[in-house]
Amino acid sequence: MKKFFFLLIAISSAHAQDTVRVQHENYLSVYSKSLHYPLMVEWWDTKNKVVCKNQLARIDKFAPDPLVLKDSDLGKDYVGSGLDRGHMSPAADNECSGKKVLEEAFYFTNMVPQYHSLNAGDWKSVETLCRQLAIENDSVHIWAGAVGDAQHIKGLVVPTKNWKVMYVPKTKTWYAYIFENTKMKPMGIAPHVVTVEAITKLTGFTFK
Repeated sequence: MKKFFFLLIAISSAHAQDTVRVQHENYLSVYSKSLHYPLMVEWWDTKNKVVCKNQLARIDKFAPDPLVLKDSDLGKDYVGSGLDRGHMSPAADNECSGKKVLEEAFYFTNMVPQYHSLNAGDWKSVETLCRQLAIENDSVHIWAGAVGDAQHIKGLVVPTKNWKVMYVPKTKTWYAYIFENTKMKPMGIAPHVVTVEAITKLTGFTFK
């Protein structure tokens, strides 16, 4: 399996007091203990990770992260909330790496409260694009996360925006997107294209 080389992340002092860095086999999460969602999740997609002969079936076994057990025990809060458990590192990106890796993809340190129209719409389209880029170019470096506090539903804090950055080393190409976390109907991903600098300004994270 390809060894991960994670970027050094510039996190503000406020973030540093509130966040924990949680490393799993296929992703790194910078998780906010107060917002109860990841500010950033980082991983690599490779051709071998998204295409294989023995791909596992999706399990939908959402669970608190054992490394942040108290602050990620959110299963009951999603029930009746009207929100999806939105993957940052998608299940489909982890189905070729074994049962343990797939189970880790369903930890709440990898989940953001998303409205279904976003999760099943334009967000899903960008996830599909990531896998296509990995198949065509061998590997893609990906960062995704959320910002904001639109409302509280039970123990969930609903972010105002979701974002994603991708870098394709083979072509030296960057992709960056910001999505409003609303019930708005999908528009396609083109209206959500932004610069990497815009996401750095929004989040405080840098990408290298």
